[in-house]
Amino acid sequence: MTGIDAFAHQKYLNLETFRRSGEGVQTPVWFAQEGELLYVLTLARSGKVKRVRRNGTVNVAPCRMDGRLVGTWTPAQAREKGDPEVKQKVNRMLDRKYGLMRRLFTMRRADRAGEATILEIQLVKPADG
Repeated sequence: MTGIDAFAHQKYLNLETFRRSGEGVQTPVWFAQEGELLYVLTLARSGKVKRVRRNGTVNVAPCRMDGRLVGTWTPAQAREKGDPEVKQKVNRMLDRKYGLMRRLFTMRRADRAGEATILEIQLVKPADG
């Protein structure tokens, strides 16, 4: 399975962002999917968000919780979405997808300082050859 369909029944997404040096940083994350878009909720001050703000070119692949890939890397574009409606929608999608596990994680994370933000990810369509 390739393209957006590769993420349809997956629990985890490995998000590779890039440092200024070009070195990739891979991070397994929870995600929600709506149509052709993937969404990640994370802390606004996290390294991955800072890297996306500077360079929205990323790679994504379905993975296990520990980051081991279960699919292939796909090039994508990511951007930060600060819209409160988008944040509410993504929170609802994540609650439905992860259930009790997410609620427990959210309670544990509530004491961490920092505002959450959304990364919206769209796969790059291959150029017709």
